Amino acid sequence: MDTAARLLRLLSLLQSRLQWDGAELAARLDVTPRTVRRDVARLRSLGYPVDAEAGIGGGYHLGSGGRLPPLLLEDEEAVAIAVGLRVATTTTVSGVEEAAISAMAKLHQVLPTRLRAQVAAIGAHITQLPQGELPTVDGEVLVTLAAGCRDVEGIRFRYRNHGGLESDRSVEPLQIVHTGRRWYLVARDRDRQAWRTFRVDRIADPLLTGSRYRFDDPPDPVALIAEGVGVAPWHIVARVLVRADAATVTKVIPPQQGVVEPIDAETCELRIAANDLGPLLGQVVRIPWPFEILSPPELRTAAQELGRRLLDS
Repeated sequence: MDTAARLLRLLSLLQSRLQWDGAELAARLDVTPRTVRRDVARLRSLGYPVDAEAGIGGGYHLGSGGRLPPLLLEDEEAVAIAVGLRVATTTTVSGVEEAAISAMAKLHQVLPTRLRAQVAAIGAHITQLPQGELPTVDGEVLVTLAAGCRDVEGIRFRYRNHGGLESDRSVEPLQIVHTGRRWYLVARDRDRQAWRTFRVDRIADPLLTGSRYRFDDPPDPVALIAEGVGVAPWHIVARVLVRADAATVTKVIPPQQGVVEPIDAETCELRIAANDLGPLLGQVVRIPWPFEILSPPELRTAAQELGRRLLDS
């Protein structure tokens, strides 16, 4: 194996695992430990940050910063990335569209002919439904929020509520949730000492504070968003006993459409909401399992009347 090929192989190994012992790398590359040390020095001279730690438990690992290492992809991985980039060109995150197009062009240039045909065939048959005017999310804001969630670090930002009123918030971020239409941050508001959900498109000037924290009993972020998006904004909330297990119901009724809470192994409670009885009744009658309407009473009455009309017909 020539030097260039060996360096690429060494980079690939360093990307595949957090830490490598020098002897392990030498065995994988079929060279001596001394050659490994020389190759590591070559990578460093090319701008790749390879860190080394001596002693028991030490070894080599690829550090952060420097140049982005070349990715050595399997065929399936290359196709998955190419298709993902194509979908990303229609995202609501600002700045991502142009970057995705640029990355797609670079990837297409180096794809083998057989894979280009696969990607072209998939792309030709992918069409996304128009989703109307969705708010654009600032990519830099999203990155800062994600960093806070990852590093368990506090964030300050300005937030504009539904009525347009702005306020300064100091939060301990837990998770970012994407519903398919909007992005939300789930965080503990330090001033209010309560869990809150924030629409990311309404967040401005986020700043990492450097303060660390620990959650003792954090909520389920998806459940919190489901409550805030699928139930809380609506005037009428229905409680329905469904005779099916919660996992099965959740596969058919996603969190943005209703909140599913298990009761036992065979039943669960579904909460769905709307501003009028008509749409709410339409949601209920589409439940594909035996169910019982627990509340409100007027929804039960509307369902009974609809049943009688259907029988009469």
